[in-house]
Amino acid sequence: GKTASLDALPDGAKVAVPNDTTNEARALQLLAAQGLITVRDGAGLTATVNDITDNPHNLQIKEIEAAQLPRTVQDVDFAVINGNYALAAGLKISDALASEDANGAAAQTYANIIAVRAGDENSPKTQALLKALKTDAVKQYIADTYNGAVVASF
Repeated sequence: GKTASLDALPDGAKVAVPNDTTNEARALQLLAAQGLITVRDGAGLTATVNDITDNPHNLQIKEIEAAQLPRTVQDVDFAVINGNYALAAGLKISDALASEDANGAAAQTYANIIAVRAGDENSPKTQALLKALKTDAVKQYIADTYNGAVVASF
């Protein structure tokens, strides 16, 4: 975006966020965690722009389809972009002005999981898959491949 750091954020800055319910809430919570806005208590992961109770920088929140955010970042001061779209666009987490806390409610709620049919959770195949995935080698692969944009939660 046009702003190089959150400290240099001008009043009235244009901020692009995803327009879908889940990711918009996560974006607003990230902005709130950075002290840029205040979101109504209890809004949590269902927050919308209507839940913003304080906006000291008079940010202009632009709701945009999540997949389009990387294409619009040059037109705004900054954008809150989903990791998958940021990675696909060649953006790096190391260049981000801020990122979601891996231990935060949003990251924990929307972590990828292994799901199986009821009754198969203890099958030898499922247990073998879980054992193979929950290794230091897989953690290291995730760290090396995604450079912090994806974080192992096991």
